[in-house]
Amino acid sequence: MKRSAAHLIRPEILDMPAYPVADATGYIKLDAMENPFRLPAALRSELGRRLSDVLINRYPDPSGGGLKAQLAACFAIPPEAEVLLGNGSDEIITLITQALARPGAKLMAFEPSFVMYRLNAQFSRVDYVGIPLNADFSLDLPRVLAAIREHQPAVIFIAYPNNPTGSRFERADVEAILDAATGLVVVDEAYQAFASDSLMDLAGKVEHLLVMRTLSKIGLAGIRLGYAASTPAWIEAINKVRPPYNVNVLTQETARFVLEHHAVFDGQAQDLCRERARVAERLAGFAALTQFPSEANFITVRVPDADALHAFLKQAGILIKNLHGSHPLLDNCLRITIGAPEENDAVLAALTAYFE
Repeated sequence: MKRSAAHLIRPEILDMPAYPVADATGYIKLDAMENPFRLPAALRSELGRRLSDVLINRYPDPSGGGLKAQLAACFAIPPEAEVLLGNGSDEIITLITQALARPGAKLMAFEPSFVMYRLNAQFSRVDYVGIPLNADFSLDLPRVLAAIREHQPAVIFIAYPNNPTGSRFERADVEAILDAATGLVVVDEAYQAFASDSLMDLAGKVEHLLVMRTLSKIGLAGIRLGYAASTPAWIEAINKVRPPYNVNVLTQETARFVLEHHAVFDGQAQDLCRERARVAERLAGFAALTQFPSEANFITVRVPDADALHAFLKQAGILIKNLHGSHPLLDNCLRITIGAPEENDAVLAALTAYFE
């Protein structure tokens, strides 16, 4: 009797690598687009008291216990929209893909973009259609519209701004895709706190639009909370594949508490935007380095030898993301998360030592 994983797990799963997460112990960690700032000490103490009263012996409220209303109030979700909660936005991507995984269904995304779009298509056995971006990471709209006509995808994922490039596509181009699409269009706004535009104002008003966000990038990566806003019909349908207790009680209470103090996180996001501008100005001084415009909390750069520079920075105690080899358009590219001022200074000093 064959009981081994090699005999029972789908061959395409066996052939896939696991999602890589580097060990950051002892490094300045600038590889995962996290907010570098901790919750202020006074709020940490108050949060500790709040969490001590949580009933961890009970299952969580499957509807979030008022959390959806708080999210709507804090982030200007239109009243026409319903809200879905997820264990991070990763889970929401999975739920959407599972709900649409009919035989012959297609998932469309741009490349390079967030790898979980493609992986979830593979996991759910949905046909994946990847549309390459232009060399400058802008959107090739005529190519996208032609692909929509040809493939009629069940869902299109648009990272807005895009990861790992940092670019934000033109709003008019995204709206053109909305007009052309016959399936669901998911606008993934994971980095909205650092961007100059959002499509949240259309959530619940455009029938086939779903706007997805996460609290991870604004300082709550550890609690794993994502949310999505769309028309009631779409949220009701996706809810049917959602595990009933997917957001735990500690996450719910932490999020409720933090949203009462969301001005703290708004201030941190503004600080990071200022740091992004400062770092970009300094990066422009390195002749051998090309940086790409970013509306996220990171900057992607191209250098003569990404592997060598990545290794040099790691030796200097700095961990960034090496994108080289992940997609042809990302040849010799590195992604640098914007950290606290002293962390950014360390990166800039190391780059100066490397290039000069």
